[in-house]
Amino acid sequence: MAITLTYNGTTATLSERLAWVDEYDWSPVVQATAPSTTGALLVDVGVLQGGRPITLQGTETAAWASRALCDTLQAWSALPGITLTLVLRGVSRSVIFDHARRGFEARPLWRLADGEQGASNDVYLPTLRLLELPPPPA
Repeated sequence: MAITLTYNGTTATLSERLAWVDEYDWSPVVQATAPSTTGALLVDVGVLQGGRPITLQGTETAAWASRALCDTLQAWSALPGITLTLVLRGVSRSVIFDHARRGFEARPLWRLADGEQGASNDVYLPTLRLLELPPPPA
C-alpha cells in the first residue's frame, strides 16, 4: 500500500518501505506530579488531543527517493505552518512538518562527482518528521 503526502491538491507518492520508526514511542496520556504543601502527592492526568510524532525513515537497502521527490518535500517543508494529508497504512491523517526536529532531510545514497548527477543517479535516503494534528471539532 502506497504512502502518500498531499498538499494543496498535489500528491507525493512515498516509498511503501519507509519505516515508521517511532510508531510506539508516544502515548496520548500525560501526567504531572508534585508534592503539595502538606506533603501529599498531587497527580494531574490528561489526554493529548494531537501532537503524535510520525517519523518516516528510509534505509540504505529500502525506501529510496528521487531527487525530484526530495525537491518537492524540501519545498513543502520550507512553507511555515502548512497542513498536509498523510495516508499511512490506509489511514488518512492531518500532519505538519516538525520543524523542531528538522522536518525533512535527505542524504545521498551514493557520493557522486560534480557532473555525474542525473535523473537515474540521484537517489536519496529520506527522513520525514511530522506531527499529527487533532481531528477538527465536530
